Amino acid sequence: MCDYSLSLLASRPAKSGDRLVLTKFAGTATRGFTEVGKPHVAVCLLPGTQIAFEDDVTYERRFFLLRTRRIPARVASFAKISAHVHGTHHDALEFPDGSTVFVTHLCEGQMATVLQLPPESRTKDQRRPIARDAISLA
Repeated sequence: MCDYSLSLLASRPAKSGDRLVLTKFAGTATRGFTEVGKPHVAVCLLPGTQIAFEDDVTYERRFFLLRTRRIPARVASFAKISAHVHGTHHDALEFPDGSTVFVTHLCEGQMATVLQLPPESRTKDQRRPIARDAISLA
């Protein structure tokens, strides 16, 4: 659930409605999500988890003169990138415009809320029924 570099930290799975903050974890070079007010426990997201940020998302670009960039979006889906490659970061966010940013590149202090967990992670009681006449937003 959490990136390889967080395997030695305390962690817990995300829950719908969690208020999260982007944090640099002490003793690591990795950033990730923690619950607001609980900075020493990583909150792990499953692929497909949707989150909403309070502001447009900012991230640091590596090896460029203008290091901080802004994505004009506040909603993203969590994804695993190249999960089969060992010893590298995998946790990323996918945005509606098709861009993808590694979580560890996101700027610290950004606040987000877990909107929705992926369907396969919910218990039977948590799953919402799908309307037969639902309109696709794709």
